[in-house]
Parts: sequence; structure tokens; C-alpha cells
Amino acid sequence: MYREENQIERYLVLSTKKRGGLCFKLISPGNNGVPDRIVLLPGYVPMFIELKAPGKKPRPLQEAVMRMIQSTGCRCHVVWLDSMAAVDALMAGYDISQRRGGA
Repeated sequence: MYREENQIERYLVLSTKKRGGLCFKLISPGNNGVPDRIVLLPGYVPMFIELKAPGKKPRPLQEAVMRMIQSTGCRCHVVWLDSMAAVDALMAGYDISQRRGGA
């Protein structure tokens, strides 16, 4: 993993914890292309997060897996982040003080 990607990942974990959430590392042996993290924020649907170095995009397999996750009909968001600003923009949409009841 790129150094920049590691920094973005740490920032995502801290931003999630700051909002009272959990940010689990996803490891799925034998299943390539699975997103890097799942973010759980109180009162919101889960988010599957693929992290990339700045300017990088998900590989075709990663995009296919993200589409498969969305196609299950599960209430979730699948996104990719390539900067700390992208983490901030994502988290701005999840104001815990205004959270919805139940997921």
C-alpha cells in the first residue's frame, strides 16, 4: 500500500472514531477486490470503503466487487477515497448530531 494511502486510511479511522463509529479493516481470503474498510456510524447504513493513493482509481476487479455489493440490495454505500479532503467530504454528510433513527 502506498504511504499516502496509509495516511488516508489512518485519517478515515480517526474521523470515524471521532463520530462514535467503527472502522473495520476487511480481509477476505480468496476474495480479491474486496473494499479495504467497512465504516459503521451510529444511525446510518454501513459504508464499504476502498482507499486509494491520491489520483489513483479502483482496479476493474475492485469496481466489479463494489457493484456486486451494491447489487445485493443491502442498504449500504460503496465509495472510494483518494485524499483526506475526500474523507472530510464524505464525513460531512454524516452529522451524528442529526442522525436518523435506525438503519
